[in-house]
Amino acid sequence: MQSRRGFLAGLMATGMAPKATWADAGAPAFLAAGKDELGLFVIAGLSATGEVLFRHTLPDRGHAASAHPTRPEAVAFARRPGRFADVIDCRSGAQLARLEPPAGHHFYGHGVFSPDASVLFTTENAFETADGMIGVWDAGTYARIGQFPSGAIGPHEVLLRQDAPGLVIANGGIETHPDSGRAKLNIPFMRPSLSYLTLDGQIEEIMELPAELHKNSIRHIAVRSDGTVGFAMQWQGDPGDEVPIVGLHRPGDTPRLMAEGDPRRRNLNGYGGSIAFSGDETQIAVTSPRGGVVQIMACATGHLVAEHHLPDVCGLARTATGLLASTGTGAIVHFGPGMAHLATAPLAWDNHLIPLG
Repeated sequence: MQSRRGFLAGLMATGMAPKATWADAGAPAFLAAGKDELGLFVIAGLSATGEVLFRHTLPDRGHAASAHPTRPEAVAFARRPGRFADVIDCRSGAQLARLEPPAGHHFYGHGVFSPDASVLFTTENAFETADGMIGVWDAGTYARIGQFPSGAIGPHEVLLRQDAPGLVIANGGIETHPDSGRAKLNIPFMRPSLSYLTLDGQIEEIMELPAELHKNSIRHIAVRSDGTVGFAMQWQGDPGDEVPIVGLHRPGDTPRLMAEGDPRRRNLNGYGGSIAFSGDETQIAVTSPRGGVVQIMACATGHLVAEHHLPDVCGLARTATGLLASTGTGAIVHFGPGMAHLATAPLAWDNHLIPLG
């Protein structure tokens, strides 16, 4: 009788070996960057209840990640203005590739795979000209195969559209240059926007905020199944100003700003860290690590319907029953009708929780 080893060797020789899937990496529900108890930066996989299933070391601080839709591979992006995006085999921790942007570019911390998983798109700053760019990478070899403009300065998060094939990009509008660190160079003239592009880079629509909100940097986004885009902003004006931090937009419409007139908006301290729709898509939530709060708003009315206080909260993702949040103190918390603490890890979770699937 043929041995299992011999059987598998035969399959490999004929190209019929079973392909690795996310189940081989423990079937994580989320990815998150963080810092461990030894001070090492890591990318980790979490279960639906916040259990850490794996963690693999990164060369420097991470920001967000992209999960390959079928293969157990994660692309972990450096925090802006980073110049690495490591492709990790989440079964073994092996580095499969390191993406480095072209000379004169740096990454902005986010990326997304195309619907057929053949291409990876990355947000980038062409810092000598301050042009926002989208890098295009072959998802089989991770070789760079092209680039196109993002439609504005400072592209940060990019996601797939749900109303049509294409990309939606949160352009923060802030000019930066690595020689100036994280300094913001154009605050009086910034113009944040959402841009809607085809998958080959053709700009179909650009949504800009009203002139009085031109200092409200659009940084993070969530996309509902009907194509509605939720966006979270970070105010670059006077810290005492009361401004909206969350908005909704449908292509072709004007943006709708949430929680208008509610004094609790001040509790966000002008800063939206992450944004997500609830599991049933009737609510949208935002985190503020600066304010230590999670605010939940009704999509239909725009009203702020719940506020939860949670120190150093930033990561946020939808679940089947509500929302999940992560904190810099290692906590994983679920929001449904109320708030439930699920787990605490010896990790300082960074900005984002990235759902798989």
